Amino acid sequence: MANMAQAIRMALHYGESKLGVTDIFGEDVGAPLGGVFTATQGLKTAWNSPLDERGIVSTAIGLGLAGDRCVAEIQFCDYIFNTIDLLKMAGNTLWCSNGQYNMPIVLMTPVGAGIRGSVYHSHSFDAWATRLPGWKVVMPSTPLDAYGLMISAIKDPNPVLFLKPKALMRIKGEELIPGEPLEEKELKAMIDAPIGDRSKWKPRWPAVGEFEIPIGKGKITREGNDITVVTYGRHVLMCNKVADDLATAGISAEVIDLRSLYPYDWSMIRESVRKTGRVLFVNEDTEVTNFGEHLAYRVTQELFYELLARPRVLAGKNLPGIGLHPNLEEASVPHGHDIEVAIQEVMAEVP
Repeated sequence: MANMAQAIRMALHYGESKLGVTDIFGEDVGAPLGGVFTATQGLKTAWNSPLDERGIVSTAIGLGLAGDRCVAEIQFCDYIFNTIDLLKMAGNTLWCSNGQYNMPIVLMTPVGAGIRGSVYHSHSFDAWATRLPGWKVVMPSTPLDAYGLMISAIKDPNPVLFLKPKALMRIKGEELIPGEPLEEKELKAMIDAPIGDRSKWKPRWPAVGEFEIPIGKGKITREGNDITVVTYGRHVLMCNKVADDLATAGISAEVIDLRSLYPYDWSMIRESVRKTGRVLFVNEDTEVTNFGEHLAYRVTQELFYELLARPRVLAGKNLPGIGLHPNLEEASVPHGHDIEVAIQEVMAEVP
């Protein structure tokens, strides 16, 4: 099975060969590296930009205004913050032009902790991203979802932020991507560049097919009746495991993978909370002005009289950064034990 980096790479190949993507670019995106996580390795339209995040976003905007479809990358989301004014402009172009100018660009960037990246390579960007009107925002938790969301993002006439969880880039999926060979070794031999001299290497792309995950559609990854757990990105895997473990203790947790942060699948959240009466929102962005707080507010406003316990948000600590030492990183963002404790605390509340 493909890992997430390979899945993104195959989706981008499909985009440049079938969907009219003209440029895939960013720092170290082109040969020979193919991106820090190798997600752009071997792509024919990939090229290296200068070390200039504002230049990357500005170029993407220009290509979008010219009607071209491009996928730009900010190497780590930690370095996207000096482009906020440009992201705002990209998001309001269609509105400001009274519908005359679409912005069919994809901006992807790795997000979150989990790779021991310390202060400058462990930021999250999901809360900031959802505050950018005009942008759609997606974050996959599996390679197949990464493939399908990328194809949907490329096709979309609006600007789309594609947030790649750093901790999941090397995690293999459990479902085959359409056209992916059955054997992992065969896929690796086809599309992974060899170590050493790559000057003459060319990928042999599998005949990957059309597959879309609709932007705005979540997925229930565990069915349950006692509590709803809403999450996305790397924490989907953690919440799934906790739900499986708690099932043996008699707690039935329903896990929702949002997949899209904006627009998000409110109808799925609403129906699940109506069923369970309890809800926990889990992510690793800092806990102050967290995206989960918005969701908790909306649940409180619209479903107050159907709740059996107060909505809870479990998020990263409100710290300036994440430390390099494993103990510091693990103490800064939620892990399985934290999720389990939070679920048990919500379950313990008596209506």
